[in-house]
Amino acid sequence: MNVPFLNLAAQFESLKAELLPAVERTLASGHYVLGPNVAALEQEIAARVGAGFGIGVNSGSDALTLTLRALDIGPGDEVITTPFTYIAPAESISQMGARIVFADIHPRTFNLDPADVSRKITARTRAILPVHLFGQAAQLDDFLALGQARGIEVVEDCAQAIGADYRGRPVGAFGAAGCFSFYPTKNLGADGDGGMIVTSDEALARKLRMLRVHGIERRYYHDLHGYNSRLDELQAAILRVKLRRLDAWNVRRAEIAARYTAALEGLPVETPTTCELNRHVFHVYAILTEQRDELLQFMAQRGVPSIVYYPLPLHLQKVFADLGYRQGDLPVAESVSERILPLPIYPELTDEQVDYVAGVIRQFPFGDHE
Repeated sequence: MNVPFLNLAAQFESLKAELLPAVERTLASGHYVLGPNVAALEQEIAARVGAGFGIGVNSGSDALTLTLRALDIGPGDEVITTPFTYIAPAESISQMGARIVFADIHPRTFNLDPADVSRKITARTRAILPVHLFGQAAQLDDFLALGQARGIEVVEDCAQAIGADYRGRPVGAFGAAGCFSFYPTKNLGADGDGGMIVTSDEALARKLRMLRVHGIERRYYHDLHGYNSRLDELQAAILRVKLRRLDAWNVRRAEIAARYTAALEGLPVETPTTCELNRHVFHVYAILTEQRDELLQFMAQRGVPSIVYYPLPLHLQKVFADLGYRQGDLPVAESVSERILPLPIYPELTDEQVDYVAGVIRQFPFGDHE
């Protein structure tokens, strides 16, 4: 059996009868950028999250960048974030001219560790940028308490966690703003790039709407140094169709995760931990093993490929060498990056495929390659 690590074509086949008419209606409308579908999607996402406003943008990366710009973060400021995620949060801080400060992660959830964040706060810290990694909320209470005590903003990176809950509330509306990605591989993915910012701060929402369109409120009158970061109508129309399936898809992801965990019990691997405060939506299901590279090759030879998230923490990446971090500075992130192995997980995955993946792992001769 071959089990693709991702299978976006299967999702399209399941939705084709709804997607194609939505695309055709949008094309026939003649309105392709920031039109009625974008406005409707903004309202729908904001309502789901419990925020007052949604601002559709070109990507999840742009959502982070525009949010930091709207918060007036710039040279001389520091923003604390995680080294164990995609580069976008750190990249957005760098684009502001601010200093990236990396804090270590929790060894079981892989989310930003509040205790280490507390140690990294200085008089220059302007924001904390936790990532709800792999579909599980970070410890927001701790970050919000740190922020409120010191006048520091909390910006949530929700790119991997749409539909996830923290203390019974959806992620995204706890801090100053929540930033979502609709990259095709996400739990709610467009058929191209797309992103959204949610906030309940009306002034911040107004500023974000200006920043995404070259700093204007009135056409050709530019009040801010802005960007060109607009969500396309086609992508919004597609996302509105998919949004109706999101809850069912996330339930299926949780079922697959539970099936993996049960099937891998007793093996010398660590399966994901879900904090009791959280509803995990399993954008990624990843195990930890001391024999990651050998197991990865073993699986690939038996039709189960994988992609490692993330093989080198951000503080050790060449692009951030000027920050001065060295091997050993953030030991948990470094250790996890050497042992983590994601398994296939998407709603269209069948129980038979899940069982096959788990069976391949159970066949691996743990200990024989040490």
